[in-house]
Amino acid sequence: MDVFTPALLTQTALAFPDIDPVLIQIGPVAIRWYSLGYIIGIVIGWVLARRMVHNERLWGGPAPIQPVDIDDFLLWATIGIIAGGRIGYVLFYDLGTFLAEPLRIFTVWQGGMSFHGGLIGTTLAMLFFARSRGIDPWRLFDVIAAVAPIGIGLVRIANFINAELYGRPSDVGWAMVFPTDPERLPRHPSQLYEAFLEGLVLFILLWVAVHIWLKLRNPRFVTGLFVGGYGAARTFVEFFREPDPQLGFLLGTQWLTMGMVLSIPMALLGLALVLSARPAKPVPAATDETK
Repeated sequence: MDVFTPALLTQTALAFPDIDPVLIQIGPVAIRWYSLGYIIGIVIGWVLARRMVHNERLWGGPAPIQPVDIDDFLLWATIGIIAGGRIGYVLFYDLGTFLAEPLRIFTVWQGGMSFHGGLIGTTLAMLFFARSRGIDPWRLFDVIAAVAPIGIGLVRIANFINAELYGRPSDVGWAMVFPTDPERLPRHPSQLYEAFLEGLVLFILLWVAVHIWLKLRNPRFVTGLFVGGYGAARTFVEFFREPDPQLGFLLGTQWLTMGMVLSIPMALLGLALVLSARPAKPVPAATDETK
């Protein structure tokens, strides 16, 4: 029987693609794939969200949200993603380091963003924005949830380009040696697993729910499908992803990670939202008196 050694595995691993994490460098200004993933994801999501609120067929009548609301929410969403993502990373993944050096919380260009923190930040932004506009928060949640996987998938691809958040050691045929790995072991390209499941697959599922099943007519169904789908996908991929070195595995196990602790409740919450969703009363069409 063959005995696989780290050296032999390294020789048989796929070559990591040589892609510069910096797309364009002009003097001190650098445009990175990572930041571009956020920007493109937000812009595409904004365009698709506007189309959804324009399409009365999806809502069974006039949408309860106007295109101008989507336009105005763009800034709120950006702040929620960035602030929530950074604060979430500090609280969930590396609190000790930031307590020792508080000013490091502002060095976002050095990395350190949490999806779960970004989700909390964006949710708070949606709640405050919906209240300011007199919108049912669930209707806004549903629209934003339907387009969120676009940005998630793009950022996961950027994680791969940065050779960060890689997977656990493996002898699968598509394992790679990441240049940032001090152990130089072949590992699962878990960033691509996440891009596929949390990005592409989840986006397709939500697109079907919105455009074929017409579930925007059932407030919180689309939100539940997104939350539950992400939670399930992330929990699954965590079995292949290397835990953050400053945390490692939790509770003395060799499998439980912080990502699982944060994602399993999402899967359960999403299921509850989907099962409890009910059709809403259509918004009445505007008349001459109400226009």
